[in-house]
Amino acid sequence: MTILERVNALRSLMEEKEIHAYIITSSDPHMSEYVPEYWTARQWISGFTGSAGTVVVTREKAGLWTDSRYFLQAEKELEGSGIDLFRMGATGVPNQYQWLLSELEFEANIGFDGTCFSIAQTKELKNKLGDLSIHINEEDDLINEIWSNRPSLPNHKIFEHPVEFAGKSRKEKLAIIRNEMHKLDAKHHFVGSLDDIAWIFNLRGQDVDFNPVAIAYALIHEDSCTLYIDQSKLDDKLILDLNNDGILTSDYNQICNDLEELRGSENVLLDSNRSNLRIYRSITANIIEKENPSQLLKSQKNQTEIKGMKEAMLQDGLALTQFFCWLEENLGKTTITEFTLIDKLREFRSRQKHFMGESFGSIVAYKAHGASPHYSTTTETDCEIKAEGILLIDSGGQYMNGTTDITRTTALGVLTPEEKMDFTLVLKGMIQMTLAVFPKGTRGCNIDILARQALWQYGKNYGHGTGHGVGCFLNVHEGPQSIRQELKEQAILPGMITSNEPGFYKEGAYGIRHENLILCKEKLTTEYGEFLEFDTLTLFPFDTKALDLSLLSKLEKNWLNHYHQKVYDSLTPQLDEKHKAWLKNKTQAI
Repeated sequence: MTILERVNALRSLMEEKEIHAYIITSSDPHMSEYVPEYWTARQWISGFTGSAGTVVVTREKAGLWTDSRYFLQAEKELEGSGIDLFRMGATGVPNQYQWLLSELEFEANIGFDGTCFSIAQTKELKNKLGDLSIHINEEDDLINEIWSNRPSLPNHKIFEHPVEFAGKSRKEKLAIIRNEMHKLDAKHHFVGSLDDIAWIFNLRGQDVDFNPVAIAYALIHEDSCTLYIDQSKLDDKLILDLNNDGILTSDYNQICNDLEELRGSENVLLDSNRSNLRIYRSITANIIEKENPSQLLKSQKNQTEIKGMKEAMLQDGLALTQFFCWLEENLGKTTITEFTLIDKLREFRSRQKHFMGESFGSIVAYKAHGASPHYSTTTETDCEIKAEGILLIDSGGQYMNGTTDITRTTALGVLTPEEKMDFTLVLKGMIQMTLAVFPKGTRGCNIDILARQALWQYGKNYGHGTGHGVGCFLNVHEGPQSIRQELKEQAILPGMITSNEPGFYKEGAYGIRHENLILCKEKLTTEYGEFLEFDTLTLFPFDTKALDLSLLSKLEKNWLNHYHQKVYDSLTPQLDEKHKAWLKNKTQAI
């Protein structure tokens, strides 16, 4: 079936069931950012492969809403589909609710799969379309009825994340969570988000590409706990170990039945942003809607996790040194494409201790491809890398002791003055964010300006956030903190590891992004309060030959020289002479 045929098949079902608009999200029943293939319904119905977006289909029209990271990609992938692209946040572009208000009549029927729609999304939908007095049908998964060869659910084995890497046992974590439940007078706590479950129970899986999680639910009570999961994923020893820690296991599909059995007089703690509507409808007990306690607990890394993350950054730096040295040696001597570099990156990382896989699909974007922040190489777009232009590589690794995420932009030839200026302005922003000192309680939006100020002075900007939380051998995108222009109430706190990645993108020409991971830690306490700062964890040099040194302040030059010395001192003890010499050249003071 073509995309147009799929949309028409959906419309036929909609007409049969008297549904006037059908919404397909990017999510799964666990409100995940990245999902198993079984739940890639939005991609299947539209052809758009980005990680974020929503499709809305009416009887006559269809639209995809996505953010600025994917504008160029979505425009190409939607060609000929009959689905219109709506650029979220762009001037004059209606959001999906405004569009539905203009397209639907009073008391229209709106459908969606209630297992892939969060409670918060449902409330927002009802609120935004309140004037239409809409009727909601969340029972029917219409995509499932027309997706004839839909992939099966993943069934990979689950394994433990040892305390030597996790820092705390699952019994210790459950005790902390129960203490938080007690503060709220909650006798039960439902957990549906996969990274929370992985962290709480010190378990890891392979059900989602790049994210070491397993499909599961959890129900934590005052004195017991049940993990709802496909039993075939657990071996006998793991089941016994869980039981010894007071954790029972049950079938994945049993969760709604057990939620229905909870006493109506008791309180259930539930995160409405991370729980689906079907779950919500199953609970007859009193619901306390509040963020999962594990979100904040997970984000503030303990000392064992911090130590492991630093070790993972060292391993990653060694792999990148070998990779970029190989690239310089072979560029122009043999055919190298974007796919070649993706494979080579994986190869060099795989040689490192504790390597478990990539933390996301590597972004290897040459020349104009770099203008799409989340560019993904395909057989159609793969191109040869030559000794000219700008190469942007955003990649990361999953190690048993940590997760990495690093972006480096490299000049493969002589740059123009404009390219050098853009390269330098982005680096200035990254350095200024690194140098930030701020009072405890500061939110990410309060310091985001530091990464953008240099660009703003030249009338330039970037459309994505500056920083996201990063897990410890977990999801590379992690909350609850972020550094972006939009307000998010969560303060940046000690122990949080966040990306620092300003960028600039010139459509049709190039993209520039510099990214390090930074650890928030205590700086000093005075009569004016507690102050925090960042410690840079990533260990790999920047391309100094691409800089316009006249744009850097003395403070910025000093930081860069100090950072490069740290990179050299950290990596060289584990490098051979050839790679030591290469790194020495790349870390020379400016």
